[in-house]
Amino acid sequence: MSANNSSSHFNENATIYIKAEQNVEMQSADVCVKDIARLSCSDMHILAKAKAIRLLHFKEDGPKRQVISLLKVIEEIEKACPGVQIQSIGEAAVMVEYINVERHKGFVQTVKLVFVAMVSFFGTAFTIMAFHNDIGINDVFTKIYEMVTGYQGDGYGILELSYSVGLAIGITVFFNHIGGRRITRDPTPIEVEMRVYEDDVNKALIETADREGKTIDVG
Repeated sequence: MSANNSSSHFNENATIYIKAEQNVEMQSADVCVKDIARLSCSDMHILAKAKAIRLLHFKEDGPKRQVISLLKVIEEIEKACPGVQIQSIGEAAVMVEYINVERHKGFVQTVKLVFVAMVSFFGTAFTIMAFHNDIGINDVFTKIYEMVTGYQGDGYGILELSYSVGLAIGITVFFNHIGGRRITRDPTPIEVEMRVYEDDVNKALIETADREGKTIDVG
């Protein structure tokens, strides 16, 4: 009898450490604790039970984004594992986004990818040309050519060629990529800006959901 009682109670001295992520993308409609946070505990039985707790189920016709408060996660763990200590070392709320992978495949997605690539390429080229036209780069080159050689340049000399090659090399070094290869291990400027932008968007979405009362929270 005592053995059964001892096996039915959790180790009250055990502590679960939770490190929640700020943003999580899900391909499954069911969201469990293990999907939104990393957990650590000396008791493997408690750890497995806590990870398996289901927090949310995305409906087909429902919203595809949901903010879950960490207090709700702690509440669910305390219900499943009474008496266990819980320590949070991560985010206070997690934004979970459900992505249907099958929906993002096919010809339409390929067309979107090609369109974005073309807009980026021609948009960048137009910006560079507009900048050069604004500062009068041709006049600058002509003046430099006359000062160095004493003759009037025709606009297609070694100076223009060197500048074009240097511009291409400078852009490559700045963005730290040659094709699909990275030049150095440092993050590229685009990656840094994307991380900053992503953090700002996540914080804004979490705060908006909290103000509108759409966060999955306690009470």
